[in-house]
Amino acid sequence: MGPEATCPRSWPLPRLRVRTWIEPVVASTQLASSLYDAGLLLVVKASFGAGASSNHSASPSPSPRDAPEDEQQRAISNFYIVYNLVVGLTPLLSAYGLGWLSDRYHRKISICVSLLGFLLSRLGLLLKVLLDWPVQVLYAAAALNGLGGGFSAFWSGVMALGSLGSSEDRRSLRLILLDLILGLAGFCGSMASGHLFQQMTGHHSGQGLVLTACSVSCAAFALFYSLLVLKVPESMASPSKALPTVDTVSGTVGTYRTLDPDQSDKQSVAGHPPYPGKAKPQKTIIALLFVAAIIYDLAVVGTVDVMPLFVLREPLSWNQVQVGYGMAAGYTIFITSFLGVLVFSRCFQDTTMIMIGMVSFGSGALLLAFVKETYMFYIGKVFVILQLSLTLTGVVTSTVYNKIYQLTMEKFVGTCFALSSFLSFLAIIPIGIVAYKQVSWQQYGDVTEK
Repeated sequence: MGPEATCPRSWPLPRLRVRTWIEPVVASTQLASSLYDAGLLLVVKASFGAGASSNHSASPSPSPRDAPEDEQQRAISNFYIVYNLVVGLTPLLSAYGLGWLSDRYHRKISICVSLLGFLLSRLGLLLKVLLDWPVQVLYAAAALNGLGGGFSAFWSGVMALGSLGSSEDRRSLRLILLDLILGLAGFCGSMASGHLFQQMTGHHSGQGLVLTACSVSCAAFALFYSLLVLKVPESMASPSKALPTVDTVSGTVGTYRTLDPDQSDKQSVAGHPPYPGKAKPQKTIIALLFVAAIIYDLAVVGTVDVMPLFVLREPLSWNQVQVGYGMAAGYTIFITSFLGVLVFSRCFQDTTMIMIGMVSFGSGALLLAFVKETYMFYIGKVFVILQLSLTLTGVVTSTVYNKIYQLTMEKFVGTCFALSSFLSFLAIIPIGIVAYKQVSWQQYGDVTEK
C-alpha cells in the first residue's frame, strides 16, 4: 500500500490535537479582561463626574476646601473598595466546588462556568453604558463573575488542561508560554482600550460603548470556543519513563517544575541523603516564605489598586489613551518575568531571584511616590514590572490601601507607594534568612558526604 493511501489516516490527528490547544481561550479571555479593566475605570470616572460625585462620596458634608477632583477621587476609591471586596470574596463560594466537579466529572467545567461569569460581568458594564444605569449595578456584575469562580477557577482549569496536553519534558515550557500569552494579550488590549473608549464620545450615554462591546465580544468568543471547539487532551505523561532530577526549560532551574507530587521524593533519593533534623527546618522555611509572601503581597496589591486613581488626578491627570498605555506597561511583567527566569536562573538560586524581584518592586514603588511627570511614571514602572506578584491578601489590602489613599491624597499623594516600598524591602528579611539557611544546609550536606 502506497504512501498516498496512508495520508488520509494521518492528517486528521494533527487537526484534532489543535482543538486541544487552550491558548486561544487564554488570549481572548485576557484581551476581554484588559479592555474591561480600562473600561471600568473610565466609565466609573465618567459616572462620578461633576455633580454626581458628591452624591456618592463617603463624606456626607465635604469641607469647603475639598476640590471637586478630590470628591471624585473619594467616590471612585469608595466604589473600588466595595467592588474589590465583591470580586475577592464571592469566588470563595464557588471556586472549590467547581474544582471538585472538574476533577470528578469533566475538566472543562471550571473553565466554562468561569467564562460564563466573565461574560455576564462584561455584559453588565455594556448595559450600564448603553442604558445609563447607576454605577451600583456593577457590583451585581462583579458578583456574577465571582459566583462563576472568577479568575482562580479559570486559571486552575487552564493549568490543568495545559499540563494534560504536554509531555513531562515539555510541560514547563508550555506553562511559561501560557503566562506569556496572557501578558501579550493584556498588553494589546490595554494599548487599544483608550482609543476604543474615545469612539462615540459625542454622545454621553454612548461613551465607552465600542470598548465595552469589544470586551463582550472577546469574552463571548472565549466561552463558545471552550464549549464547542475545545477538547480535553489525553494525558501525555509516560509513567515508565525515568524522571530527571530537575525538569528545566533551556537550562533554567527551580521554576515551573514538573507537576509530579512524587518528584520531590525521587529527587531526595537521587541527591544528598537527608541529614538529621532536616524536617524541622523545612517547616521553618515554609513559615518564612509565607511571612515574606504576605508582607510582599501587601505592597504589590496595594500599589496596583491605588495606581489607577493616582494617574487620574493631578499632577498627571491622564486622559483615556494614557490610562490604557499605563495599564499596558503593567502587562510587560509577563515578558520581563519570562526573560528574567531564563537569564537569572542560570546564575542564581530561587531565593536570590525572589529578592531581585522584591528589590526592583520596592525601588519602583519608591520612585512612584514622587512622580510629577508622565515620564517619571514609566521610569518607576521599569522597576515595578520586574517583580513577580502574588494574590494572597488582595481583598484586605485593597480596602486598606484605598482608605490610606483617601486620607493622605491631599497631604502627600505618594504615601501608598512609599508604604509599598517599605513593605517590599521588609519582606526581603525572611527571604534572606531562607537563603542563608539553604547555603548552610548545603555546606552541611557537602561536609557529611565527605
